[in-house]
Amino acid sequence: MRPAIDISHGIHGRVKDYAEANDLSLDEAYMQVLETGLGTLETQDQR
Repeated sequence: MRPAIDISHGIHGRVKDYAEANDLSLDEAYMQVLETGLGTLETQDQR
């Protein structure tokens, strides 16, 4: 599933490759990428 936002084909391709390499659905891969990114941003905000 590709979220209803403008995501470049390059980024979508990287998420798709990540999903395939880790035996995940595309939905699961997007969730992991978003959760990891949000966790990183939240950690940076707490500095």
